Amino acid sequence: MACPDGLDRIDLTGLTATGFHGVFDHERRDGQTFIVDVSLGLDFSAAAEGDDLAATVDYGAVAQHVHDVVTGQPVDLIESLARRMLEWCLDLGPVRWASVTVHKPDAPIAVPFHDVSVTTERSKQ
Repeated sequence: MACPDGLDRIDLTGLTATGFHGVFDHERRDGQTFIVDVSLGLDFSAAAEGDDLAATVDYGAVAQHVHDVVTGQPVDLIESLARRMLEWCLDLGPVRWASVTVHKPDAPIAVPFHDVSVTTERSKQ
C-alpha cells in the first residue's frame, strides 16, 4: 500500500534504538538494535502556506515516541512493536495514513542474511 493520492508525506527513516524484544531469553537479557522507518500521509498545505508547525506533525515528537516504544516495554514480536507505533501515529490529528517498518538486523537466524523487517500500514476510515 502506498500513501493515498492527494496526501503529502512525512518520512522518518533509520530511527535507531536498543530494545529488549524477542522470544528468546538472550534477546530479552542482552537487547539488540532495532531500526524503524515511519511514513505519515497528511495534507500539510495549511502548514506550508502559514509556516505553522501546529498545522502539521512534529516529526521530532514522532521520533521520540518511536525511540520510547523501542526502548520501552518488551514484546515477543516485532509485529507487535510496529503495530504499537502505527496506532499512535494514526491518533495524531492530521495523519490520514501511516506506515511503520521495524527492522531487526541482528535477528537470531541461523543462515546469513542482511535484514529482517515487518511493515504495517493503515488509513483512517
